[in-house]
Amino acid sequence: MPTPDFILALREQIGTAPLWLSGVTAVVLRGGDVLLVRRSDTGAWTPVTGIIDPGEQPADAAVREVEEEADIRSRPERLVGVTVTDPVIYPNGDHSQYLDLVFRLAWLGGDPRAADGENTDARWFALDALPEISADMRRRIQLAVDNNPSAHFEFG
Repeated sequence: MPTPDFILALREQIGTAPLWLSGVTAVVLRGGDVLLVRRSDTGAWTPVTGIIDPGEQPADAAVREVEEEADIRSRPERLVGVTVTDPVIYPNGDHSQYLDLVFRLAWLGGDPRAADGENTDARWFALDALPEISADMRRRIQLAVDNNPSAHFEFG
């Protein structure tokens, strides 16, 4: 589902004004591979990302987004990062910014596929052979791979 109903309802009230949202980045690892999806809106390769629904636990959102977008079953292992994204302006003029919770997830089963229309492709990539990917997304993947005992927090 590209835009959740609760956001559409908010947009009816606020138009394109900046909207602060909570999101997840789900870095799914399988051995030495990472799951990436190719976004249909930008063509960029990224880990699975998504918006946390009202009342939803963030780890549940990560698992749900992975299944919805890539048809992969996964299990959250830990929170690896807490960041704020740069402001985003969508092609329709909507302004948003996200509190992003980065989770490391373990693969439980399934073969990746673009499952819900938000992506045009989904596949495993060796960690040492990633496609062209933004520095920000590369950093999120690295947080999951490093698997430090405490989550990384951005300052200033």
